[in-house]
Amino acid sequence: MADNAKLEGEDLKAVAELRDAHDKIVEQLHHVVVGQEEVIEELLIAIFARGHALLVGVPGLAKTLLIRTLADTMSLKFSRIQFTPDLMPSDITGTEVLQEDRATGKREFKFLQGPIFANIILADEINRTPPKTQAALLEAMQEHQVTAGGKRHQLDQPFFVLATQNPIEQEGTYPLPEAQQDRFMFNIHVDYPTDEEELMIMKMTTATYKGTVERVLDGAKIMRLQELVRKVPISEHVIRYAMQFARLTRLNNPQAPEFVRKYLAWGAGPRASQYLILGAKARAVLNGRYYVSGDDIRAVVHPVLRHRIIPNFAAEAEGINSDVVIDKLIELIPRAESDSLADARLPNVAG
Repeated sequence: MADNAKLEGEDLKAVAELRDAHDKIVEQLHHVVVGQEEVIEELLIAIFARGHALLVGVPGLAKTLLIRTLADTMSLKFSRIQFTPDLMPSDITGTEVLQEDRATGKREFKFLQGPIFANIILADEINRTPPKTQAALLEAMQEHQVTAGGKRHQLDQPFFVLATQNPIEQEGTYPLPEAQQDRFMFNIHVDYPTDEEELMIMKMTTATYKGTVERVLDGAKIMRLQELVRKVPISEHVIRYAMQFARLTRLNNPQAPEFVRKYLAWGAGPRASQYLILGAKARAVLNGRYYVSGDDIRAVVHPVLRHRIIPNFAAEAEGINSDVVIDKLIELIPRAESDSLADARLPNVAG
């Protein structure tokens, strides 16, 4: 095995506990949210892999409701920040104010915490605020701290940023630069409901029904289960399989396939490979397994790569988006070590 960490008896018990918690959380979410099974699954994978997620979808698809309900089921402090063009960094992180001690008459600065000091942050319509404010949020995502008046203030743990973005309205918006999108582990596509799901939504939301949820986990248990995810062993072959997805998107790689050279302007960096492994580990544990398979890699490759590979003008002209390129990579890269040995298009995945 490539990972020397082994799951001991207590860890195996925790895997079963996490699988049970996963099922209960999904059940509770469906008391309030209709459908969106894939979105829920990817959100849970990101959270237990200790990553942030960007949810992209048109208005009215219950993105905010889903995130708020998820925070309730996990007993986590929830904070919603509505991003607007006039939002300042201090509106997110907090600010220092000058206060006077009535007893001594001495004045001193006191830091007033902003809405970023919570466990789950809903950054609603993150592309509606200027880059300076976006950068303040992204610093907190990366460092888990904010700096004010030269002092560092640690954020509450666990800490997740789940940002939403409307793909329709682009006028008057500030799209996240690709380098900043890379801070998000997943780019989750939130699609329209099916006929049956939309019918159920109409019945539920136009009557007196009010869904209630029970708390399944708490912050301390979530952090313990996050550590468990990183202990899951993974074979060298599966690591190399995941690595191929990132490496074959890079135009300077002589082994990059022709469709990559034709349709991509830029490929994925090493963070993509890291998140493919972490996402696959989290998915395996959430499904009650103690090992990572190629199926786990393929299940997370779209949300991991979707915002890390940049289609060029030729792709846009032909209606080719990043998901289409990812589908082609899934078809191309050998799924098993025996397949890679017999496939002349690519180098041996096993090295």
